[in-house]
Amino acid sequence: MAIQRTDRLNSLLKEVISEVIRRDVRNPYVTELVTVTRVQISRDLRYAKVFISIIGSEQAKVETIEALNSAAGFIAVNASQKVVMRYFPELNFKLDDSVDKHMRIEELLGKITKERESRQGDNSDQLEQEP
Repeated sequence: MAIQRTDRLNSLLKEVISEVIRRDVRNPYVTELVTVTRVQISRDLRYAKVFISIIGSEQAKVETIEALNSAAGFIAVNASQKVVMRYFPELNFKLDDSVDKHMRIEELLGKITKERESRQGDNSDQLEQEP
């Protein structure tokens, strides 16, 4: 029962925090290429890790995470106006690099596929040349 509650709360916080970042945060380091991928709230509901996916350079990612962590109080206050909770959790923003990892895996799989196709092409050429 408690797990379902935290899952629902994580989902709700993800939507609300994403909306607050998109609409209310006015920071040059926080661009439109920022996505809240997931929220993980602690069991006591006092702390929440907010995982962010950012498209851009490594420096831009670091600057964006720093900007979001410095604006965490502002984001929490605005989000708490939309979510009724006894205590709104303290937000801690983390970089979610799972999208980058996924893209890297896709790239490697593509290379493997091309290599297999070229090897199969070479093998079929050799078979055709034999009498």
